[in-house]
Amino acid sequence: MKEGKVKFFNESKGYGFIKDNDSENEYFVHVSGLIDEVRQDDSVTFQVKEGKKGLNAVDVKLA
Repeated sequence: MKEGKVKFFNESKGYGFIKDNDSENEYFVHVSGLIDEVRQDDSVTFQVKEGKKGLNAVDVKLA
């Protein structure tokens, strides 16, 4: 499980980005990968999975 912070999330479009606390990498997150509802600046835990255009955050929940 990785830990990070929601850098951006657009609720109407259903996607955003999460910044990893350890590596500073940013991962795309789609609403289908969320367990909990998230907002910008929320602290979250997540898994990383290969998507069509690179690594995506999945199983995202509030920390």
